Amino acid sequence: MNVVSDDMPFIALIDDDGHSAHLLTRMLVAHGAPQVRHVGSAEAGETFLIECLSDVDREWPSLVIVDLKAHSGANLEFVTRHQALLRQKGIPLAVMMQTTDRVGRQALQEAGAAAVFFRQAELEAYRREAAAIVSFWARNQRLDAVGM
Repeated sequence: MNVVSDDMPFIALIDDDGHSAHLLTRMLVAHGAPQVRHVGSAEAGETFLIECLSDVDREWPSLVIVDLKAHSGANLEFVTRHQALLRQKGIPLAVMMQTTDRVGRQALQEAGAAAVFFRQAELEAYRREAAAIVSFWARNQRLDAVGM
């Protein structure tokens, strides 16, 4: 039996495209990710993070994934504004985006993204990318979060 509560680990997915969020959530869960909580816009994501992380009695996300398509710089803007708070709380911030060159990836990492993953059109490539996200999540778990 699975019991879902606010005390279970989860991944926060901030994605302004509901269809994209649904597909990524299904793929992450299929690869062993914990519950994925979708937030549908940059503004709602900001509100969610501020409210969630200001409550020490509430379970915080163990990973935040940002996949904003509102405009070409939306992911970078979000990372720049929120990476300091997430880093302070020990929560890695990952970005899911269209394939870009090294310069585009480095800009996100220099702004504070812990990892950059790419949307894939081909199903097998998309599965591999989702598996890489779950692997990244697993490697970045706090030992106290997994009972050690």
